[in-house]
Amino acid sequence: LYGLWRLLNALLEPFPARREPLVELVYQKRSLARGPRVVAIGGGTGQSTLLRGLKELSSNITAVVTVADDGGSSGKLRQELGVPPVGDIRNCIAALADAEPAMGSLMQYRFPASEAEPGVAGHALGNLLIAAMADITGDFEEGVRGANRVLAVRGQVVPVAGEALNLSAELADGTTLQGQSRIGRSRGIRRVWLSPASIEASHEAVEAIGSADLIVLGPGSLYTSLLPSLLVPGIRAALEQASGLRVYVANVATQLGETEGYTLSEHVAALSAHDVGHLVDVVLANDDTTARVPSGYPAEPVRIDLPSNDARPRLEMAAVVDPDNAHRHDPQRLTQALLRLLDERPTARPVSPVRTA
Repeated sequence: LYGLWRLLNALLEPFPARREPLVELVYQKRSLARGPRVVAIGGGTGQSTLLRGLKELSSNITAVVTVADDGGSSGKLRQELGVPPVGDIRNCIAALADAEPAMGSLMQYRFPASEAEPGVAGHALGNLLIAAMADITGDFEEGVRGANRVLAVRGQVVPVAGEALNLSAELADGTTLQGQSRIGRSRGIRRVWLSPASIEASHEAVEAIGSADLIVLGPGSLYTSLLPSLLVPGIRAALEQASGLRVYVANVATQLGETEGYTLSEHVAALSAHDVGHLVDVVLANDDTTARVPSGYPAEPVRIDLPSNDARPRLEMAAVVDPDNAHRHDPQRLTQALLRLLDERPTARPVSPVRTA
């Protein structure tokens, strides 16, 4: 008996949650495996916040992440190694990792500026890991799959496409800008578009959308995180044919530059202006006005000005904001609101007809 006890301890040693009863661990894994099939599309901190809540509900999660970033560590790796940007992918992998606090700290660690090792200065360790996996496998998408396996994420993180997206924008005054980082700092954005226009969507992303029970668009930067993913032709076509509930999670606060001063109706109008507004069944917005507003932050809560009626997209309100920060979603609150929408969903809607530009 003593030998068996030692053997079990040795077998469970690699698992971070080994202090929990083994029966509880098995039950948790099996319960999560029976959870709904959820696809989360977007990028940035909003998507990783959402995933932290979703992973407590289900392990059948697919995070479809934009690859349009051209700034910071991701931008440097994109220029120096030719690898698509991996910063948002890193954040999502860290959020879905089983040992999230420890793994998150490791993946987000940035090498300090150093004369001895200038090549890694400013780079996040997670970015280098994913870039290395892509180089070892010889394929970017396979490298991301490898990172999913190595870090034991709940579900999977996939890039929206196997190559980098180049984002361009036209401003209200007619000015044209190139690059996500420049566009994100600009006001008065009229429209954005991708090049190459015929970029091929990730096969895994398209499959996951087709079989999903719930498809979550956002939260995240409207023009630089969400729209770049929705404008990939294969993703848009998959969403048009999807039978799952399609929910647009509205940002709880405006973003300096690209959505400065935007109301909720202006967020939704921007989706319609890019011919993706019809992909939304429900708009989920925050109705908790008691959350603490960070001092000195120049952004403001998104004003709700959409009518509450049965017209599509239908507006649903819930307390989804972090009580301690009125400019961020709360992972658990947001997950519970999405689960309620899924549970209350009426009979299946008809599949949308394929639209052409």
